[in-house]
Amino acid sequence: MKKKSFGSDNHSGMHPHILAAIAEANNGDCVAYGNDPVTTDAINAFKRELGENIAVYPVLNGTGANVLGIKSVTRPYHAVIAADSAHLHVDECGAPENFTGCKIKLVATSDGKLTVPLIDTMLHGRGDEHHVQAKIVSITQVTELGTAYTPVEIRAVADFLHERNMLLHMDGSRIANAAAYLDCSLYEITAAAGVDVLSFGGTKNGLMLGEAVIFFEPESAAAREFKYIRKQGMQLYSKMRFVSAQFHAYLADRLWLQNARHANAMAAQLAAGIRTNPHLELAYPVQSNGVFVKMPTRFIKPLQEHYFFYEWAKIDPETSIVRWMCSFNTQSEDIQGFLSALEEVVR
Repeated sequence: MKKKSFGSDNHSGMHPHILAAIAEANNGDCVAYGNDPVTTDAINAFKRELGENIAVYPVLNGTGANVLGIKSVTRPYHAVIAADSAHLHVDECGAPENFTGCKIKLVATSDGKLTVPLIDTMLHGRGDEHHVQAKIVSITQVTELGTAYTPVEIRAVADFLHERNMLLHMDGSRIANAAAYLDCSLYEITAAAGVDVLSFGGTKNGLMLGEAVIFFEPESAAAREFKYIRKQGMQLYSKMRFVSAQFHAYLADRLWLQNARHANAMAAQLAAGIRTNPHLELAYPVQSNGVFVKMPTRFIKPLQEHYFFYEWAKIDPETSIVRWMCSFNTQSEDIQGFLSALEEVVR
């Protein structure tokens, strides 16, 4: 029988405080579509974390947040620049291209992170009617390889883009884990660093469902008109209070930080065990709640008999990179059990 899943932080359930917040929001009737006091409280909680000068739109899921956030600031002749490992490219079934009409221009990276020199290589053809026009860069925090952008790195990208009348989108599905690792505020890695549009995630860190699209220029046309894009994009939830209640509980008492710190600590504990195993090698720095490991392929299926996880990439016929994810409810005994099973398999 399989034990704790290390496949994804999406595999965990809800944090009890989130479940309690949903139950509390279930008392009585509320006006629908976000015109309720619970949603107002959630928006105010976002403003306390990210700054007063924002526009907040709760949505249902991460793909919806990414796609509609980008759609709001692009035209079909525009291009989105993203890392070749980005969720936007790898795991959204072509939704960005389908709903925005934009081409995604991919950049190969060694660690999932985009830099100014890498972005600069993708700007050929701007102003030429024969080419798609690069308009926005999407970075992922943390990246799909578990690495975190520092505030300085984000600011460098943002300044480069803004000088060229371009925008910066952040896929923040694991933004809490980044802030916990960097020991900085959410504000420092978003508004203060020059992010224009943020997809703010919660389901990987203890929520049942729900993300948010956040604009850092609330008076811009994109921010003011997003309510129509959200509705047309099928992300306007009628019983919005149940999404909003989660975010209020998540943000008001900084549950986001508590959960993320715990998940990161579990990943660090797992990584420490990996470093002592001569058969294994960390593929990327462990800067969040994910551990990527170079592993002999022959060990993968035997270990999967004990614990669920994904084979992430094939290096050669004999070696793969595997991904082991920790979450807010991973416990030390889960890590020890996993390491014990791993040692038995590779012995």
